[in-house]
Amino acid sequence: MDKGRIGVVGAGTMGQGIAQVLLAGGREVMLYDVAEAALERAEAAITKGLDKLVDKGRLDTETREAALARLNTVTQLSLLSECRAIIEAAPEREELKTALFRDLAELGDDIVLASNTSSLSLTRLAAVCRRPERVVGMHFFNPVPVLKLVEVIRAEQTADDTVAAVEALARELGKTPVAIADSPGFAVNRLLVPMINEAAFLVQENVAAVDDIDQAMQLGAAHPMGPLALADLIGLDVCLEIMEVLHDGFGDPKYRPCPLLRRMVDAGHLGRKSGRGFHCYS
Repeated sequence: MDKGRIGVVGAGTMGQGIAQVLLAGGREVMLYDVAEAALERAEAAITKGLDKLVDKGRLDTETREAALARLNTVTQLSLLSECRAIIEAAPEREELKTALFRDLAELGDDIVLASNTSSLSLTRLAAVCRRPERVVGMHFFNPVPVLKLVEVIRAEQTADDTVAAVEALARELGKTPVAIADSPGFAVNRLLVPMINEAAFLVQENVAAVDDIDQAMQLGAAHPMGPLALADLIGLDVCLEIMEVLHDGFGDPKYRPCPLLRRMVDAGHLGRKSGRGFHCYS
């Protein structure tokens, strides 16, 4: 992909991280969100993230300043028509993403439209676009500046040159792209989130305490953090949404969301972002 401007749709945690790695990689970024306050929070978070790289000696002050100067925040979706590619990082709701892709498709026929969806069908998203062959999945992992993997998901309609373009962009950003077919949950979340869901069942059934489950998986399976701590990092609402996609997509009862997980989401106990999940973060 040429060195053109990249748009990022959504200024939440994932959008912030994607924008940061694009800026650090030398790209000009247009970060879009409907809420000005969200953009202000994102700009502060990106600045903090780049400052950490300076503190660690991975970025010099001059490069940091140049990166921040390449960040543009906008609340008008139409301004993204100037971008070479757009990465959508909106909340994981199919109706929202479908509406966004329908609008993004009107911005220009040559723009690559990539979705950071963690589980939804790229084929269905592409189907609402005028140029479905330009639609692809580009699934980053949280925290984006740290984790190297990008799942590149090919919809049924995606063209080879579109896949090649986002794989090249991922490598340009220091990431490792892995090709994945369009299937519910893709690869990592299809393996990972059911494990988290099963850990929630262990808690619900009083098989073991939260801390003991996490410690057991760290010591017994060499996981860097336990599944319930990881669920808190991901967000319990996101875990529940992925389990629902898997359950609906495959129709298999093994993907039934744990009732405890659902109750916690209903109570607003979403993990780190709310201050409380399986663990407390006050």
